[in-house]
Amino acid sequence: MNNHTVIGVDLAKTVFQVAVQHGQQITSNKKLTRSKLVEFMTQQPPSVVVMEACYTAHYWARVCEAHGHTVRLIPAQHVKPFTRGNKTDANDAIAIIEAAQRPNIIDVPVKTQHQQDIQSLHRIRERLVGNRTGLMNQVRGLLAEYGLISAKGNKGFVVLMELALNSDELSSLIKDEVQRSLDELQLLRDRTEAIEATLREYLKSDRHCQIISTIPGIGVINATALVCKFGNGSQFRQGRSLAVNLGLTPKLSASGLRSQMQGISKRGDPYLRKQLIHGARALLGVCDKRPDDALCRWANRIKQRRGGQIATVAIANRLARLVWVLLHKQEVYRPMPA
Repeated sequence: MNNHTVIGVDLAKTVFQVAVQHGQQITSNKKLTRSKLVEFMTQQPPSVVVMEACYTAHYWARVCEAHGHTVRLIPAQHVKPFTRGNKTDANDAIAIIEAAQRPNIIDVPVKTQHQQDIQSLHRIRERLVGNRTGLMNQVRGLLAEYGLISAKGNKGFVVLMELALNSDELSSLIKDEVQRSLDELQLLRDRTEAIEATLREYLKSDRHCQIISTIPGIGVINATALVCKFGNGSQFRQGRSLAVNLGLTPKLSASGLRSQMQGISKRGDPYLRKQLIHGARALLGVCDKRPDDALCRWANRIKQRRGGQIATVAIANRLARLVWVLLHKQEVYRPMPA
């Protein structure tokens, strides 16, 4: 890498800082606008372009690759230690180049536009689910002020709506608002179901999604989210590395002869970690009905020894490792007999 031209780009919204290193010497470090950046990349010979894996990084990576450059996306936390002097764009661009030359830095794979499309659907679905939950909680709280209480869950909410709309104690003003809230809730549900239908179609057309969806606890949401995030998992050397990336492994605190394992690190993508834990919790709920399955028997032993919550996280860790193994071998999941 030292024998080639290396271009470090500090990404921004309108003004970008671009540093150029040839050999061991920084030959240029200047600001460019969006249009000038595209023009600059077009004029450069095939080079190694290094950027932080942050806002708009995948878009600019695809733009640079289209002009014949090799792109490396460096995690932002690995760039910060190489910043020298004051926090300026010029120093950040040089730090990006220096960080890219360190060994053992795992790059973030550049996402295709289709991967970003699927990831965008997941982000929109997550917002819709949050809006739906917030709306239901608000209506429950408002109706509780009128003495209308219901059980938890969607069924309890439906019963609450029927009570409110048929109640003689509520004014027409409140009933109208309850009906509007009910209509809004139905719109949110319809849009969520439409996104989930699109994700199911994507799963049918993608080989990687089909492979990992055979794992118990990995459904449409988990399979499509994992594939659009990690692709075929080739950036990891082993399954444990994927679990570490998701923050599902314990933190280690060691000094001298003392070594202590703590709780999970919670690094990485919180959405993926949450979805995997949801899938693990669903799997743990049916493990009692599968006494002949080795995975379920292992999960039940942890549940009896450490409790359900710890068992759930342990299963999520196991599922993450299985995802990498199956993607690496390109094989579907086959249950092991106990």
